[in-house]
Amino acid sequence: MRLSELKNAGRTPSLPLSIELADAAGPGQLQLLSLLRVLPGQRYVGAAIWRGRPVLAKLLVGNKAARHFQRELKGVRLLAEQGLTTPLLLVDGLQDGEGGWLLFEFLDGAESLADAWHAVEALPPLADAQQAVLAEALGAIAQMHAKGLWQEDLHLDNLLRQDGKLYLIDGAGICVEQAGKPLSRSRVLENLGVFFAQLPKSLAPFTEELLVHYLLSNGEHALPLEALQKQVDKVSAWRLKDFLGKVGRECTLFSVVRGAFALRAIRREEEASMLPVLAQADALLDQGHVYKTGGAASVAKIEVGGRPLVIKRYNIKGFAHWLKRFWRPSRAWHSWREGNRLAFLGIATPKPLALLERRFFWLRSRAYLITEYLPGPDIIERFAPYVESGEAPEAELRALDMLFGELIRERISHGDLKGHNLFWDHDRWALIDLDSMCQHGSLSSFAPAYAKDRARFMRNWPQGSALYRVIDQRLPRDVSPIAI
Repeated sequence: MRLSELKNAGRTPSLPLSIELADAAGPGQLQLLSLLRVLPGQRYVGAAIWRGRPVLAKLLVGNKAARHFQRELKGVRLLAEQGLTTPLLLVDGLQDGEGGWLLFEFLDGAESLADAWHAVEALPPLADAQQAVLAEALGAIAQMHAKGLWQEDLHLDNLLRQDGKLYLIDGAGICVEQAGKPLSRSRVLENLGVFFAQLPKSLAPFTEELLVHYLLSNGEHALPLEALQKQVDKVSAWRLKDFLGKVGRECTLFSVVRGAFALRAIRREEEASMLPVLAQADALLDQGHVYKTGGAASVAKIEVGGRPLVIKRYNIKGFAHWLKRFWRPSRAWHSWREGNRLAFLGIATPKPLALLERRFFWLRSRAYLITEYLPGPDIIERFAPYVESGEAPEAELRALDMLFGELIRERISHGDLKGHNLFWDHDRWALIDLDSMCQHGSLSSFAPAYAKDRARFMRNWPQGSALYRVIDQRLPRDVSPIAI
């Protein structure tokens, strides 16, 4: 295959592939064995064999190939020139009409710090194992900043660990201020803001403690926490906006098809399993364990391949109802977006797997949402034994405190906080039924919405009960910044 043909190979080309390239010794065949990252029609990164040697191949195609190649090559050279640890570039080339290629030494057995983090992220906030991973990352970032460089696309996947050595990768994201001289404080704060914004919110109280690991390798500047937090907040807002833009379009994370007769969105890793579910959604719902049927919505637990799921169908009750619904996004779409919002923010909710809006020449009708199933009890059932005594388990009360704290921090109102919409799952309270959820842009709009949520939540128990008094004393009433 010619390199230029790769741009038409889509997201999942058939492997292995033999691609014609060249180096100083002349033309050769690159055997592409597996793919690690793909941007269809533009970039293909994977493990390969070149002249009998295992390599990591970055293949750049399409009309932006030359620009992307030069940026990658410049970044790789900057890292090497400043003595930073990065995989050795073995071969590179750019050919008009074909594309560009960069072949790196293959780090056999290397693990990204993202994988290392995933192995420990469920531990209590800043457990020793978590701190060890983040300390490695911050040390590498500090060394880069000390040399005048920063990684624009800074995340843990761009740090590889092999035999105790940490490698910086992805030259395309490497930027330089003044090579060999420490990065300015403003750039440092901006870049650290990108790093800390990607960490779970539960680690926010430990920012100062984590920052010590950075300062041990680069103490050039004083880094005020308030200034850093402003950068973290700015980046966090941008990341959330960017992510929510992806939930409705074709991208690495989501498979999305929009047309005159349907909108279908599926988490990319769930595509193979969810397509058959959406194809027979009505039949599966009718055969499942029905929780609610008729009216505006039908809900059932179903099993597909031994995996329990929940399917929710948003019905059209008649012509008058259709006239109210056809012209605006469906409640399934709203729940899909808000479920992904909560998941992104680290607030517990069943994982949204797939969405389907049926349409007729763009006019919306029935819609479906598929989520993971939560086996745990809802809060009404869980707290039933403690209504009179008020002696609910402290761990579950603290989890409730945490949930409300998260909602206040993110200015999120649920809209229907009845007890049947909170489920106990993996030591957390998870929210379901997100049809009316809203993230508010201002305190003035959030405060009354929160007051309604709180009042509705307290109505789950008799006002004179001991449990009511215990919960009422714990949940914040005032959501002003001073109170928080």
